[in-house]
Amino acid sequence: MDAVFAVDADARVVFASASCERIFGYTPNEMVGKNMFDMMLPEDQERTRDSVGDVMSGRPQFHFENRYIRKDGQVVHIMWSARWSPADQLRIGVARDITERKRAESLQAALYAISEAAHAAEDLPMLFQRIHQIIGTLLPVDNFSVALYDNGTSQLSFPYHVDEHLQAPEPFTLAPGALWAEIVHTGQPLLLTSGKGIARLEALQVSAGTSPICWLGVPLKLHEETIGVLVVKSYPGGVCYGQQDKELLQFVSTQIATVIERQQMQARLKYMAQHDQLTSLPNRGFLHDRLKTALSTARREQGRFSLLYIDLDKFKQVNDTLGHGVGDQLLQEVAARLKLCVRESDVVARVGGDEFVVLLQHTPLRQQATRVAEKIRSTLNDAFTLDGHKLNIVPSIGIALYPDDGDNEQQLLEHADKVMYVAKNTVSKWMISAPR
Repeated sequence: MDAVFAVDADARVVFASASCERIFGYTPNEMVGKNMFDMMLPEDQERTRDSVGDVMSGRPQFHFENRYIRKDGQVVHIMWSARWSPADQLRIGVARDITERKRAESLQAALYAISEAAHAAEDLPMLFQRIHQIIGTLLPVDNFSVALYDNGTSQLSFPYHVDEHLQAPEPFTLAPGALWAEIVHTGQPLLLTSGKGIARLEALQVSAGTSPICWLGVPLKLHEETIGVLVVKSYPGGVCYGQQDKELLQFVSTQIATVIERQQMQARLKYMAQHDQLTSLPNRGFLHDRLKTALSTARREQGRFSLLYIDLDKFKQVNDTLGHGVGDQLLQEVAARLKLCVRESDVVARVGGDEFVVLLQHTPLRQQATRVAEKIRSTLNDAFTLDGHKLNIVPSIGIALYPDDGDNEQQLLEHADKVMYVAKNTVSKWMISAPR
């Protein structure tokens, strides 16, 4: 049944039919005297005022839609037909609850949008941001988190977290009894409201007097395995979620989990295509991409950078005498030490068997590159203890500085490679002629 209202020029209810209780949750007596805008979602107030202006100017409105917050905190979609009665100085309106229809339409649109987002997003954070926006078309989600669960480490991480009171938690190991653990281990959604589970809500207090009034978490499941948790919550003054919201979020979470799996798989494939499998360092292809970017930036800004070409002398002897297993361990240890010698913005890449290249960003002076080379040489000269063997290696290092030693990728790499081989031959001759 539709509800009939009479509202004065100030938007205060002077009459409400019995059906208003089914739609808004308030009895007619409770409705009388209320200002309609006080119950309306803030996002809809401006355009509703425009519509009210049209009605009071003698232009009746038909099929106007906006949203209200019911007495129980639920959001209800209303379609209005309204006209102004000059004689009574009242707006007469008929309200129809179209919440279910709007929910079905929004859900269908959201599923399509999530599918589109999976193909358009470049990475998971961008995907989660888009999913946040999409779910926001279905229900209020000012506070929204995506937590991913690593079954191997039992850790929960938060790649996406928007909360008006709480910063993103650091990754942590799930403890039995925690809200997150309950959802992960049972695979079931959990809804806490001020009327149900109030003690657990109070335990989530983020500051003095600030606890959520509602907390809703649903599992992200793939093949019966929980890979994460989707959480929305509200603080005092916000809406309260209900059973329908839980079912809706649980429904879309299935597709979200599939999208996450697809993105993670694509990210893994991209990583494998750009990184060396043994050392996890960037490979030759990744290095060339970064080198192109460095060249473009340096040309545009008239900047300078350096390349270090590194080769491990006598590495073949390690493989021949101790086996490829020890040789692989040595390469992994070398990779780890090289990364400790450079800045976060620099690139350490493995470009061959025992050959590495370091791209030093923003090094205007050759002395800077030389200092890094000496640091690398000193670090690698320290003995390696691998599989019970103590190994000493000597690196040969060649340096190329842009633009002094080359104007493009090939010239710079060739120059650094040649300088490295000169250094290698010099060390080899010294080793042969040096007295024992």
